[in-house]
Amino acid sequence: MAIPTGGRTDRVAALLGRERALVWTGLAALTLGAWAYLLHLQRTMAGGVPGAAMAGTPGMGPALAPWSGADLLFTVAMWAVMMVGMMLPAAAPVILLFAAVNRKRHEQGGVAVPTTVFLLGYLAVWGGFSVGAALAQWGLNAGALLSPALRTTSPLLGGALLLLAGVYQLSPLKAVCLARCRSPLGFFMTHWRDGAAGALGMGVRHGAYCLGCCWVLMGLLFVTGVMNLLWVAAIAALVLLEKAAPAGVLLGRVASAALIGWGLVLVGRAAGLLPG
Repeated sequence: MAIPTGGRTDRVAALLGRERALVWTGLAALTLGAWAYLLHLQRTMAGGVPGAAMAGTPGMGPALAPWSGADLLFTVAMWAVMMVGMMLPAAAPVILLFAAVNRKRHEQGGVAVPTTVFLLGYLAVWGGFSVGAALAQWGLNAGALLSPALRTTSPLLGGALLLLAGVYQLSPLKAVCLARCRSPLGFFMTHWRDGAAGALGMGVRHGAYCLGCCWVLMGLLFVTGVMNLLWVAAIAALVLLEKAAPAGVLLGRVASAALIGWGLVLVGRAAGLLPG
């Protein structure tokens, strides 16, 4: 006797719905948890002033205070949590699509792989970036180029970072990476690999494209203040809109013009060509 297909279809649809809800819940929990930690960290700063470091807070002391190994580890962790809060919303579409494609392939006899494997590969790339950002912060701190607000004290350096970010927004590498991030389906059609190792590798590869889109923008935090959460949120919003909004490419070009203009003003002031 034939088994009605309607019941099976309903069960599969219900399973897919639950899986999608679980992935959404997990991503939301990670993102909200990261932002809650950043808000808590900001509140521990002296006087509750945004971006003002409290003396003695690991990795966030006076500009000339030498760091210990614990300070460096703390700063790596701080950047890693910040990257989770900033990048997961923009990565949600590709993570959800991975879960859907993975489930479909499993129904067709393929090997099921937890979505967390793909996510770990993605986050590993940003973990590596966090190490580099922490080392950059250490170097700026050692060179007395950071204020207690974790903002560069050099207008020339700040202007150079803004100009670099603005020019990079228009670069071919940015365009290639952004195209991959704006087309999750195209990414999986050309890069799909089965199994856990394949999922991890795809996560790393997509994370690399994402890093290629955004790494210079993250450097702007040294201009606005690493723990200035308003600017952290603004940069995260720009990243999200560039990747997901229909006019994301145009928005990126508008941001490029604004960054270049801002950078020229700072460089002009540093050179004495413009009033301070």
